[in-house]
Order: sequence, then C-alpha cells, then structure tokens
Amino acid sequence: MASIEEKVQNLIENKIEELGYQLYDVQYVKEGKDYFLRIYIDKPEGIDLNDCETVNDAISDTLDEASYIKEAYFLEVSSPGIERVLRKEKHFEDNIGNVIDIKLFKPIDGKKEYQGILKSFCEENMEIEEETGKNITLDRKNISLVKLHYNWD
Repeated sequence: MASIEEKVQNLIENKIEELGYQLYDVQYVKEGKDYFLRIYIDKPEGIDLNDCETVNDAISDTLDEASYIKEAYFLEVSSPGIERVLRKEKHFEDNIGNVIDIKLFKPIDGKKEYQGILKSFCEENMEIEEETGKNITLDRKNISLVKLHYNWD
C-alpha cells in the first residue's frame, strides 16, 4: 500500500511540473500534536516566496479533494534549501561526486558524524571519500540523516 507521501507525490507532481517547478520531496510528519505536509520544490534559478505561494495555491484544492489525510494538517511549501536532505535514490544519484554530511544512529569507532564525497550507494550501503582520501562504507540502516554539505566559510 502506498504511503501518504507517495500518494501525494503522485497526485501533485504533474501539476507542479506544469507550473515550471520540480517536486523535490514530500514529507508528512507529526510534530508534537500537529501534523505537517511539507512539499519541497525546486527550479534551476532557485525558489522564492512567490514560487511557494504559486504552488500552494495550485495544489491546495487538489489535496483537499483527494482527502488522503484525515487529520487536520498544516501545508508548507518551500525550497529544499542549500543543505538539502537527501532521502530518495534520485537525490543520491544527482549528488555523486558532491560533499555530503552523514549522521548515524549508532557510532562507528566513537564517531556519529561523517563528511565526505559521495562515491557510490546501493540499497544496503553508501561509500564516501573523506578529506584524508580514505574511503568509508556505511550501512544505510545505521544512517539517520544525509544532507548536502555547504561550506559557509
């Protein structure tokens, strides 16, 4: 059975693309007592507030009519940001060769955070090359978060 996120993605992806945007990700989460449906959009020149408003207006009625979500929720449309979270296979494919930050559930050799160039990935693991040149393979089941690294210096 498809998750709410998958159903929503299938429902709105074409509409978002028709407006000239890419649907980057869909997240449905509960935070405290509130539910949030987060729609992340992108385009080559970046996203601004007007883009978010345009997409929000275009998909709100469609989401209400589909009625996939029974609980009251907040709809948020935004950019995935510079340090975007990588969750889907396409996100990883698009970022091979880029520097990523990884957080683990359980430490390896006392370390829970890694940074390196994404070399490869598969269903079971992910390989990065650290700044030292050392390649490390991490079990994907132990990875809690992967995001694109941005050097703020």
